[in-house]
Amino acid sequence: MQDEILLGEGVVIDARPASFATRMLGAVLDVLVLGTVFYVLVMIVAVAGGSADPAAGAALVIATTVTVFVIIPATVETLTGGRSVGKLAAGIRIVRDDGGPIRARHAIIRALTGVLELWITVGSVALITSLVHPKGKRLGDMLAGTYAVRVRGGQRALPPVEMPLELAVWAHSADIRRLPDGLALRARQLLGRAGSLHPGSRARLAVALASEMEPYVAPGPPLGTHPERFMAAVLAERRDREYVHALKGAQAAMSEGALLRRLPHAVPDPVD
Repeated sequence: MQDEILLGEGVVIDARPASFATRMLGAVLDVLVLGTVFYVLVMIVAVAGGSADPAAGAALVIATTVTVFVIIPATVETLTGGRSVGKLAAGIRIVRDDGGPIRARHAIIRALTGVLELWITVGSVALITSLVHPKGKRLGDMLAGTYAVRVRGGQRALPPVEMPLELAVWAHSADIRRLPDGLALRARQLLGRAGSLHPGSRARLAVALASEMEPYVAPGPPLGTHPERFMAAVLAERRDREYVHALKGAQAAMSEGALLRRLPHAVPDPVD
Protein backbone atom coordinates (compact mmCIF):
# COMPACT_ATOMS: atom_id res chain seq x y z
CA MET A 1 0.00 0.00 0.00
CA GLN A 2 1.35 3.43 -0.98
CA ASP A 3 2.07 5.94 1.74
CA GLU A 4 -0.22 8.95 1.68
CA ILE A 5 -0.15 12.44 3.14
CA LEU A 6 -3.30 14.02 4.51
CA LEU A 7 -3.27 17.77 4.36
CA GLY A 8 -5.08 20.05 6.75
CA GLU A 9 -7.80 20.75 4.18
CA GLY A 10 -8.51 17.04 3.92
CA VAL A 11 -6.86 16.44 0.55
CA VAL A 12 -5.15 13.11 0.14
CA ILE A 13 -1.81 13.25 -1.58
CA ASP A 14 0.16 10.33 -2.96
CA ALA A 15 3.71 10.33 -1.61
CA ARG A 16 4.90 9.25 -5.05
CA PRO A 17 6.27 12.05 -7.25
CA ALA A 18 4.11 13.35 -10.07
CA SER A 19 4.91 11.98 -13.51
CA PHE A 20 7.04 13.94 -15.94
CA ALA A 21 4.12 14.43 -18.32
CA THR A 22 1.91 15.79 -15.54
CA ARG A 23 4.58 18.22 -14.42
CA MET A 24 5.17 19.36 -17.97
CA LEU A 25 1.45 19.98 -18.46
CA GLY A 26 1.31 22.11 -15.31
CA ALA A 27 4.46 24.02 -16.29
CA VAL A 28 3.20 24.77 -19.81
CA LEU A 29 -0.10 26.09 -18.44
CA ASP A 30 1.72 28.27 -15.90
CA VAL A 31 4.01 29.62 -18.62
CA LEU A 32 1.02 30.52 -20.79
CA VAL A 33 -0.75 32.27 -17.91
CA LEU A 34 2.31 34.22 -16.77
CA GLY A 35 3.30 35.03 -20.35
CA THR A 36 -0.15 36.46 -21.01
CA VAL A 37 -0.08 38.52 -17.82
CA PHE A 38 3.40 39.83 -18.68
CA TYR A 39 2.34 40.79 -22.21
CA VAL A 40 -0.73 42.65 -20.98
CA LEU A 41 1.22 44.53 -18.31
CA VAL A 42 4.00 45.47 -20.73
CA MET A 43 1.42 46.84 -23.17
CA ILE A 44 -0.14 48.88 -20.36
CA VAL A 45 3.27 50.21 -19.30
CA ALA A 46 4.14 51.05 -22.92
CA VAL A 47 0.89 52.96 -23.44
CA ALA A 48 0.93 54.71 -20.07
CA GLY A 49 4.62 55.62 -20.14
CA GLY A 50 5.13 56.14 -23.86
CA SER A 51 6.10 59.79 -23.44
CA ALA A 52 8.01 59.29 -20.21
CA ASP A 53 11.77 59.28 -19.74
CA PRO A 54 13.41 56.17 -21.29
CA ALA A 55 15.11 55.32 -17.99
CA ALA A 56 11.76 55.44 -16.19
CA GLY A 57 10.26 53.24 -18.88
CA ALA A 58 13.06 50.72 -18.51
CA ALA A 59 12.60 50.72 -14.74
CA LEU A 60 8.89 50.03 -15.18
CA VAL A 61 9.62 47.12 -17.50
CA ILE A 62 12.11 45.65 -15.00
CA ALA A 63 9.62 46.06 -12.16
CA THR A 64 6.93 44.38 -14.26
CA THR A 65 9.28 41.50 -15.10
CA VAL A 66 10.18 40.91 -11.45
CA THR A 67 6.55 41.13 -10.41
CA VAL A 68 5.28 38.65 -13.01
CA PHE A 69 8.08 36.09 -12.93
CA VAL A 70 9.11 36.19 -9.25
CA ILE A 71 6.63 37.92 -6.95
CA ILE A 72 3.39 36.53 -8.42
CA PRO A 73 4.52 32.85 -8.62
CA ALA A 74 6.05 32.96 -5.14
CA THR A 75 2.99 34.62 -3.63
CA VAL A 76 0.54 32.23 -5.30
CA GLU A 77 2.46 29.11 -4.23
CA THR A 78 2.81 30.42 -0.68
CA LEU A 79 -0.86 31.30 -0.25
CA THR A 80 -2.15 28.10 -1.88
CA GLY A 81 0.32 25.70 -0.26
CA GLY A 82 2.16 24.74 -3.45
CA ARG A 83 -0.57 25.17 -6.05
CA SER A 84 -0.88 27.38 -9.13
CA VAL A 85 -3.22 27.57 -12.09
CA GLY A 86 -1.23 24.98 -14.03
CA LYS A 87 -0.67 22.70 -11.06
CA LEU A 88 -4.34 22.87 -10.13
CA ALA A 89 -5.34 21.85 -13.66
CA ALA A 90 -2.74 19.06 -13.73
CA GLY A 91 -3.69 17.76 -10.29
CA ILE A 92 -0.32 18.22 -8.62
CA ARG A 93 1.05 20.14 -5.65
CA ILE A 94 4.51 21.19 -4.51
CA VAL A 95 5.48 19.87 -1.06
CA ARG A 96 8.63 19.74 1.02
CA ASP A 97 10.86 16.67 0.91
CA ASP A 98 9.35 15.57 4.23
CA GLY A 99 5.83 15.85 2.80
CA GLY A 100 4.88 19.05 4.60
CA PRO A 101 3.44 22.19 2.97
CA ILE A 102 5.90 24.65 1.49
CA ARG A 103 6.58 28.04 3.05
CA ALA A 104 7.42 31.45 1.61
CA ARG A 105 11.15 30.73 1.45
CA HIS A 106 10.60 27.57 -0.61
CA ALA A 107 8.33 29.43 -3.03
CA ILE A 108 10.78 32.33 -3.36
CA ILE A 109 13.71 30.02 -4.09
CA ARG A 110 11.67 28.17 -6.71
CA ALA A 111 10.54 31.43 -8.32
CA LEU A 112 14.02 32.97 -8.41
CA THR A 113 15.56 29.82 -9.85
CA GLY A 114 12.71 29.56 -12.33
CA VAL A 115 13.81 32.80 -13.98
CA LEU A 116 16.97 30.99 -15.10
CA GLU A 117 15.76 27.48 -15.79
CA LEU A 118 12.31 28.28 -17.17
CA TRP A 119 12.55 31.66 -18.86
CA ILE A 120 16.18 32.54 -19.72
CA THR A 121 16.99 29.02 -20.95
CA VAL A 122 13.47 28.47 -22.39
CA GLY A 123 12.88 25.55 -20.02
CA SER A 124 15.85 23.49 -21.21
CA VAL A 125 17.54 23.33 -17.79
CA ALA A 126 14.29 22.37 -16.06
CA LEU A 127 13.60 19.75 -18.71
CA ILE A 128 17.01 18.10 -18.34
CA THR A 129 17.05 18.09 -14.53
CA SER A 130 13.48 16.75 -14.35
CA LEU A 131 14.37 13.89 -16.67
CA VAL A 132 17.54 13.00 -14.76
CA HIS A 133 16.33 13.35 -11.16
CA PRO A 134 14.53 10.26 -9.74
CA LYS A 135 11.78 12.46 -8.25
CA GLY A 136 11.45 14.64 -11.33
CA LYS A 137 12.86 17.67 -9.54
CA ARG A 138 13.92 20.75 -11.41
CA LEU A 139 16.81 22.89 -10.21
CA GLY A 140 14.55 25.08 -8.08
CA ASP A 141 13.19 22.01 -6.30
CA MET A 142 16.72 20.79 -5.52
CA LEU A 143 17.68 24.12 -3.98
CA ALA A 144 14.40 24.56 -2.10
CA GLY A 145 14.08 20.95 -0.92
CA THR A 146 10.70 20.39 -2.60
CA TYR A 147 9.09 18.14 -5.20
CA ALA A 148 5.76 17.72 -6.98
CA VAL A 149 3.24 15.08 -5.90
CA ARG A 150 -0.08 13.95 -7.28
CA VAL A 151 -3.22 15.14 -5.54
CA ARG A 152 -6.29 12.95 -5.29
CA GLY A 153 -9.02 15.46 -4.54
CA GLY A 154 -12.75 15.16 -4.57
CA GLN A 155 -12.96 11.89 -2.66
CA ARG A 156 -16.03 11.45 -0.53
CA ALA A 157 -15.47 10.79 3.13
CA LEU A 158 -16.45 7.35 4.37
CA PRO A 159 -19.77 7.28 6.22
CA PRO A 160 -19.46 7.10 10.01
CA VAL A 161 -19.58 3.68 11.65
CA GLU A 162 -22.67 3.26 13.82
CA MET A 163 -23.00 0.91 16.77
CA PRO A 164 -25.51 -1.91 16.07
CA LEU A 165 -28.10 -1.64 18.84
CA GLU A 166 -28.25 -5.40 19.43
CA LEU A 167 -24.47 -5.51 20.05
CA ALA A 168 -24.06 -2.38 22.19
CA VAL A 169 -24.13 -4.14 25.57
CA TRP A 170 -21.70 -6.84 24.42
CA ALA A 171 -19.30 -4.30 22.84
CA HIS A 172 -19.19 -2.11 25.95
CA SER A 173 -17.91 -5.03 28.03
CA ALA A 174 -15.62 -6.61 25.41
CA ASP A 175 -11.83 -6.37 25.51
CA ILE A 176 -10.66 -4.89 22.20
CA ARG A 177 -7.52 -3.05 23.28
CA ARG A 178 -5.15 -5.31 21.36
CA LEU A 179 -6.81 -4.78 17.96
CA PRO A 180 -4.07 -3.83 15.45
CA ASP A 181 -4.47 -0.49 13.71
CA GLY A 182 -3.93 -1.98 10.26
CA LEU A 183 -6.68 -4.54 10.74
CA ALA A 184 -9.05 -1.86 12.03
CA LEU A 185 -8.30 0.30 9.00
CA ARG A 186 -9.03 -2.53 6.56
CA ALA A 187 -12.32 -3.28 8.30
CA ARG A 188 -13.21 0.42 8.23
CA GLN A 189 -12.55 0.64 4.50
CA LEU A 190 -14.62 -2.46 3.81
CA LEU A 191 -17.61 -1.13 5.76
CA GLY A 192 -17.36 2.24 4.06
CA ARG A 193 -17.30 0.77 0.55
CA ALA A 194 -19.45 -2.31 1.09
CA GLY A 195 -22.34 -0.92 -0.94
CA SER A 196 -20.19 -0.62 -4.07
CA LEU A 197 -18.78 -4.17 -3.91
CA HIS A 198 -20.07 -7.27 -5.67
CA PRO A 199 -22.25 -9.24 -3.22
CA GLY A 200 -20.08 -12.34 -3.44
CA SER A 201 -16.82 -10.43 -2.95
CA ARG A 202 -18.38 -8.40 -0.15
CA ALA A 203 -19.44 -11.54 1.72
CA ARG A 204 -16.04 -13.22 1.33
CA LEU A 205 -14.13 -10.16 2.47
CA ALA A 206 -16.44 -9.61 5.44
CA VAL A 207 -16.06 -13.21 6.63
CA ALA A 208 -12.27 -13.11 6.17
CA LEU A 209 -11.83 -9.83 8.05
CA ALA A 210 -14.23 -10.81 10.83
CA SER A 211 -12.35 -14.10 11.30
CA GLU A 212 -9.08 -12.18 11.44
CA MET A 213 -10.50 -9.70 13.95
CA GLU A 214 -12.23 -12.16 16.28
CA PRO A 215 -9.07 -13.44 18.07
CA TYR A 216 -8.38 -9.87 19.24
CA VAL A 217 -11.82 -9.47 20.85
CA ALA A 218 -12.85 -11.21 24.06
CA PRO A 219 -15.41 -12.48 24.61
CA GLY A 220 -16.47 -13.21 21.05
CA PRO A 221 -19.71 -11.86 19.58
CA PRO A 222 -23.04 -13.60 20.16
CA LEU A 223 -23.72 -16.61 17.98
CA GLY A 224 -25.23 -15.78 14.63
CA THR A 225 -23.84 -12.23 14.49
CA HIS A 226 -23.35 -11.00 10.94
CA PRO A 227 -19.66 -10.35 10.17
CA GLU A 228 -20.26 -6.74 9.13
CA ARG A 229 -22.35 -6.04 12.24
CA PHE A 230 -19.59 -7.54 14.36
CA MET A 231 -16.91 -5.35 12.76
CA ALA A 232 -19.09 -2.24 13.02
CA ALA A 233 -19.65 -2.84 16.74
CA VAL A 234 -15.94 -3.35 17.40
CA LEU A 235 -14.89 -0.28 15.43
CA ALA A 236 -17.56 1.96 16.96
CA GLU A 237 -16.65 0.87 20.49
CA ARG A 238 -12.94 1.29 19.75
CA ARG A 239 -13.55 4.80 18.44
CA ASP A 240 -15.64 5.80 21.46
CA ARG A 241 -13.04 4.49 23.90
CA GLU A 242 -10.23 6.32 22.14
CA TYR A 243 -12.27 9.53 22.22
CA VAL A 244 -12.90 9.21 25.97
CA HIS A 245 -9.22 8.44 26.54
CA ALA A 246 -8.21 11.53 24.55
CA LEU A 247 -10.60 13.71 26.55
CA LYS A 248 -9.18 12.43 29.83
CA GLY A 249 -5.65 13.08 28.62
CA ALA A 250 -6.53 16.63 27.60
CA GLN A 251 -8.20 17.29 30.96
CA ALA A 252 -5.20 15.89 32.82
CA ALA A 253 -2.85 18.08 30.80
CA MET A 254 -4.95 21.16 31.57
CA SER A 255 -4.97 20.33 35.28
CA GLU A 256 -1.20 19.84 35.34
CA GLY A 257 -0.70 23.09 33.45
CA ALA A 258 -2.85 24.99 35.92
CA LEU A 259 -0.91 23.44 38.81
CA LEU A 260 2.44 24.37 37.29
CA ARG A 261 1.36 27.96 36.77
CA ARG A 262 0.71 28.44 40.47
CA LEU A 263 3.34 30.00 42.69
CA PRO A 264 5.38 27.64 44.93
CA HIS A 265 4.61 26.79 48.56
CA ALA A 266 0.84 26.92 47.98
CA VAL A 267 0.91 30.73 47.83
CA PRO A 268 -2.13 31.84 45.82
CA ASP A 269 -1.54 33.66 42.58
CA PRO A 270 -1.87 37.43 42.83
CA VAL A 271 -5.17 38.79 41.56
CA ASP A 272 -4.74 41.09 38.58
